[in-house]
Amino acid sequence: MPHYSGPLLTRTVALALATAHDTGAGEWSGSLDLGCSQGSVSLQGDTWQWQGLHYPYPTRLKDRTIYYWDGEGFEPASRFSGSLIKLVPTEWGAPTFEIDGIKMLPTSIESPFEDARRKVALIEPRGKAVLDTCGGLGYFAACCLEAGAGHIQSFEKNEDVLWLRTLNPWSPDPDASASGGRLALAHGDICEAITRMASASVDALLHDPPRFGIAGELYSQAFYDQLARVLRRGGRLFHYTGSPNRLTSGRDVPNEVAKRLEKAGFKAQLALDGVIASRR
Repeated sequence: MPHYSGPLLTRTVALALATAHDTGAGEWSGSLDLGCSQGSVSLQGDTWQWQGLHYPYPTRLKDRTIYYWDGEGFEPASRFSGSLIKLVPTEWGAPTFEIDGIKMLPTSIESPFEDARRKVALIEPRGKAVLDTCGGLGYFAACCLEAGAGHIQSFEKNEDVLWLRTLNPWSPDPDASASGGRLALAHGDICEAITRMASASVDALLHDPPRFGIAGELYSQAFYDQLARVLRRGGRLFHYTGSPNRLTSGRDVPNEVAKRLEKAGFKAQLALDGVIASRR
């Protein structure tokens, strides 16, 4: 899917545009791509101009919502097809996303992009063939590209999440020159796709599944056995688990994961909010 190149608005940015216009300013400077870059907007009577195109001043925008231009008006970056999936702004610029109100990326302490960068560093991706099992917004893949990975194969099962990626300027575009042909993004279920992958065909793994209650198959012994099969000996895996409260969930998911990975042929230990493991 082609990536969107128009303006992205939040309520804060829209208010700043309107305030500058109301005070008689002829120009406003700021970001219209969620903090990826800064630019200038020409403020006119009923419209504002950016990159040669005119847009109306938006009204009645909601908090915690990102808006894109669909050719006729500013619409929320969200879709409903069984679940409500939406792109959500953060104070850090790089957005997170939610499925039925459940936040899918950590944002309370730092940018979700910085969080991804720290986790990707654990697998030392430079020059490696990396499997990114559950691509999401693509922050793991972007950080692998940044760190010099040789090739990244990424899978994402949810078509609506793939659509959000086309709107999000922080999500890497496989077809962009900046990706250098090193990123392959597939719309598919990793549980099925991994069975067709050759043994010992990847050098490193990133596994960021939805929570256990949503996608228990991605925490199963059978799936971990497949991860061990496709990863070469000595290769590293980072598995995000989050930190569910044992007092409320009744489960110790990180340690459960570590034990299953050990059984599959990994040497595993807890790290950050997940498990780091190496293939024995």
